[in-house]
Amino acid sequence: MKILITGASGLIGSHLMTAFAGNDITVLTRNIANAKNKLGDAHHYLTSLDSLNNLDEFDVVINLAGEPIVAKRWSDHQKREIEKSRWLVTERLVQLIQAGKTPPNIFISGSAIGFYGKQGDHVIDEDFIAIHDEFSHQLCAKWESLAKQAESPQTRVCILRTGIVISKEDGALAKMRLPFKMGLGGPIGKGSQYMSWIHLEDMVKGILHLIKQSSCQGIYNFTAPFPVTNNEFCREFAVSLKRPCVFRMPSFVMQSLMGEMSTLLIDGQRVIPKRLQASGYEFVYPELPMAFRSLVSN
Repeated sequence: MKILITGASGLIGSHLMTAFAGNDITVLTRNIANAKNKLGDAHHYLTSLDSLNNLDEFDVVINLAGEPIVAKRWSDHQKREIEKSRWLVTERLVQLIQAGKTPPNIFISGSAIGFYGKQGDHVIDEDFIAIHDEFSHQLCAKWESLAKQAESPQTRVCILRTGIVISKEDGALAKMRLPFKMGLGGPIGKGSQYMSWIHLEDMVKGILHLIKQSSCQGIYNFTAPFPVTNNEFCREFAVSLKRPCVFRMPSFVMQSLMGEMSTLLIDGQRVIPKRLQASGYEFVYPELPMAFRSLVSN
C-alpha cells in the first residue's frame, strides 16, 4: 500500500509506522530531521502539501496531526493554535482528495471523545446526541465536519473519537507515573467521574481493522469497552506500580493549575466503542487491570 500519514512522530503515529513496515509511506512533518531521527530514513518526507496536486497516488491517508491539547493552558491564543493545527491540515487534505480522479480508498482522521463534552455517568455510544457544547466539542465538531467532506463513492471516511491512550512510553500515564511511583498519586476530586481509555495496542490494531474492513466508515469511538471511574483508574495504576493510592487532588486545585483545561480531568465521560465492536473488532485489552499489567510485563 501507499500511505500518507500526518502526525507520524506522535505516540499513535509512530507505532502505526511500525505496523506499516513494508509499505510505501510518506510522512508529512514540520521537521524532517527530527522525524527521520525517530522514524528512520526508509520513508518519504514532506514539510508541506503544496507540492501535491491531488492524493491519487495514495491508497490510504491517515490524519493524526495536531498541537497537543494538554501541552499548555488554554489561553485564547493557545485555543486558536490547537484549532489551526487540526483544521487547516484536514481542510487541505480534503481539498487534495477531492481534486483527484482516483482518490484514496480510505481517509482516516483523528478526533477525540471531547466531542461529547462533559457527560457525567451517561453511557455514550456513537449515536449519543445530547452533546454538551464547550471548547472540546466545538474543536472536534469542526474537525470532523471538515474530514467528512472527503467522503465519496471512491473514498470512505473513518473518524476516530479517541479516549485516553494507555502506554508506558508517553501520553497521560507518563505524566502520572512519577507522583504515583513516589507514593503521592491518587484520584482527582471525588473520583467518581468516568475515564474512557484505550490501550495503545488496540488503538493501532483498531486502525488497521478499519483499513482492512471495506464496510467500515463513519464515526468510531476508540475506547475500551469498559470505562472506569477515576477512583478505579488510579487504584489500578497504583496496584500495577505496587504503590499506595491514598492522596487525593482537590478539584479546586486542579482548576487553579489548569484553568478551563481541567474539565478534561474533573468531568467524566463514559464512552463505549459500540460501532468498532459491531464491525468485528475484538479488543486485546478490554479491561483496565490487564491493560496495566501488560505495561509492567512488557
